Amino acid sequence: MTRVPSKQRNAVIHRDRDSRALSRLALLLFCGLVLASGFLFAARQHFAAVQYGYTTESLRNERAKLLEEHQHLLLKKEQAYAPARLQSEGLGLGLKPLLASQMGTQKVNRRSQPPLAPALLNPPASFQQVARAGN
Repeated sequence: MTRVPSKQRNAVIHRDRDSRALSRLALLLFCGLVLASGFLFAARQHFAAVQYGYTTESLRNERAKLLEEHQHLLLKKEQAYAPARLQSEGLGLGLKPLLASQMGTQKVNRRSQPPLAPALLNPPASFQQVARAGN
């Protein structure tokens, strides 16, 4: 069976232009841009959080190192001020250890002491006591 071209001409069809198609395409483009910008914002937040975590971890390690160094320095300070070390350093400088006969009590002479002054913590109260004592 062979096809013979039709001699009848088809009518030209004129379509009506859809006036809302452009607005639908614009709305679709806008929604796509909002969605893409949301993903970009979320990715930026994620990478910032990861960077913050790395920074926090490095600061935590530095803090631990500084605390360890602080403990080490405190230990060295305590060793430097230990009585045995001070005694050996004093002997090295030519000092002699304290003997029991060198220790004694000294009698306190009341006349040699300066008079005790009352502390003025609450001046109005102390003035009232002085006023009562004077009466």
